[in-house]
Amino acid sequence: MKNTKNILLVGVGGQGTILVSKILSTGLVEAGYDVKMSEIHGMAQRGGSVSTQVRYGEKVYSPIIGLGEADILVSFETMETLRWLDHLKPEGIVVINDYEIPSAPILMGKVEYPEGIIEMIQEKAETRVIKAGDIAEEIGNPKVMNVVLLGALVKSMNLMDIDWEEVIKASVKEEFVDMNIKAFRAGVESVAYEEVKS
Repeated sequence: MKNTKNILLVGVGGQGTILVSKILSTGLVEAGYDVKMSEIHGMAQRGGSVSTQVRYGEKVYSPIIGLGEADILVSFETMETLRWLDHLKPEGIVVINDYEIPSAPILMGKVEYPEGIIEMIQEKAETRVIKAGDIAEEIGNPKVMNVVLLGALVKSMNLMDIDWEEVIKASVKEEFVDMNIKAFRAGVESVAYEEVKS
């Protein structure tokens, strides 16, 4: 693969974006890609904006994804998608978790949570809407929402030839392996084959 691919994961502190980036990076390295990853944390460790950037290819020189360069934007929280949409390529795709975490100003009643975000994103980019929170609840643990989104990302980027289940086994505590593998499989199934990027 000559072309470098750019994956941008965004969310709110405590949602597990960094764990997903680490699993992703590990799998891509094991598949023989050169991989660079960077993390950006918001003001608060929990509740602040968090983004991780993963770039992979034959040779990657910088971990930073510039404006208009992301092949895929995976948003763990609905409103975070808007913050980062300008990083997406015109032909890029958005995987958006239909899940709202009100920010501090919203919780204090200073502003309202914006309405119609998903519809706005759908007008601007190819969009997959995943209810990862609901899927994680069905599996039995809301914390595996991040791994549901990992499955959707892997399927969307056509990276199914990597043994992700082995990478997950090596990345999470033994007692959580089965639940995370279920979450990963559910995320894969949430994306239809006709939507997969070639």
